[in-house]
Amino acid sequence: MQNRYRSTRGAAWMAVVLAAWMAKAIAATSNAPGATLAENKLAALRQSPSWKIALAPHVGSERLDEQIRKSQDAVRNVADLPPHLERLGWLYVAKARSSHDPGFYTLAEHCALALQAHDAASPEALLLRGHVLQSLHRFKEAEVVARALVARREVAFDHGLLGDALADQGQLGEAVVEYQRMVDLRPDLQSYSRVAHARWLKGDLAGAIEAAELATRAASPADGDSAAWAFTRLATYEFQAGGMAKAGTACQAAFEFVMDYPPALLLRGKMLLSAGKAGDAVELLRRAVAKNPLPEYHWSLAEALRAAGLTNEAIAIEAELTRTGAANDPRTCALFLATRGGQASLALRLAERELKDRGDVFTHDALAWALFNSGRHAEAWTAIERAMAEGTRDARLLLHAGAIAARLGREDASRWLEQARELERLLLPSERRHLDDALQRLSRNETTRPSAR
Repeated sequence: MQNRYRSTRGAAWMAVVLAAWMAKAIAATSNAPGATLAENKLAALRQSPSWKIALAPHVGSERLDEQIRKSQDAVRNVADLPPHLERLGWLYVAKARSSHDPGFYTLAEHCALALQAHDAASPEALLLRGHVLQSLHRFKEAEVVARALVARREVAFDHGLLGDALADQGQLGEAVVEYQRMVDLRPDLQSYSRVAHARWLKGDLAGAIEAAELATRAASPADGDSAAWAFTRLATYEFQAGGMAKAGTACQAAFEFVMDYPPALLLRGKMLLSAGKAGDAVELLRRAVAKNPLPEYHWSLAEALRAAGLTNEAIAIEAELTRTGAANDPRTCALFLATRGGQASLALRLAERELKDRGDVFTHDALAWALFNSGRHAEAWTAIERAMAEGTRDARLLLHAGAIAARLGREDASRWLEQARELERLLLPSERRHLDDALQRLSRNETTRPSAR
């Protein structure tokens, strides 16, 4: 359940290689007389365009880059290709995650397609391809692949994939069933992390912390990225619960697995900003943006810069967010534009576009806030009701529900705004100003309301 990844030059060269290879005619090959079925399958795999694309020359100086090159060599030179090709695909997934370049997801997908050229029903190929589809926010396609997998076998990761695809489409009840099946089959970091997130979405913060702690206990340096993510999620829940020291300790643990882990840098920056330490927050958030230039990171840095009095730099960061955000993460871009005010039609268009593929509570919230920014308050309330339907206690959702309700003069406005006030440390400074405005509006409404006779 991650945001979109930004395309970089790696995606560009990959597209050029793809176009060049796909332009070449692939000569039909006949099976050699007396060739075994296995040999014929391997011959078909080596003739597939996807096999050649997956073996595109790879550059880079990091340890993961060297692993990719070694895996490519193994695919070229060993007889037992499928396991090595599967490993290469997952290495490309890891590279996509670390570099935030979706071009590597495309290379991973070609590994899966090549595997299917060898065995059309390969469950390993299906799982790899399903993960890629999910990561690229092609949730409906990922669901189809995941359902095919769980119909054939009982493997924990298949249920996790299906749960993720369902959750991102707003089908949380069905997702919870899949996550429970996942943890029953394999109680580990991956399954506990999903249970924690589902509990948090349902408003069970204590339950989320309990499951997140189980996830961190299962952390291993063998998968440092997943371990860092688990500790960052635990830190997020502790921050919401008011356990500042525990949140800080969990962030530090994340850094021990992955130095300068971007999500942990982002969270620590927000915590410092909330504590009034804007200068310290700027330093951390600059490092976070350098590693992960997504809109959420840009937005937080811009807020810290403004709080530190660095207005010109903040304006430049906001301009970059507006320029690239629509392609990289339309939902967060819509929220930013609606929070800042102005460009109402663009914010609404982005939120509506996102809702076509992603129907979770956060997308309904983005639509509600964009509608509110457009002056369509009644429609905004309909959307925010859907966002709040699962009972999620998220400060941003609570703020938006309260602000919309206050504008409409609803009696439940005070309930939402009081809950948002309890969690205002989780809000960015501009969002806290919206909270103050909504509370003032509520106060004026109550002052001018005719007394009962």
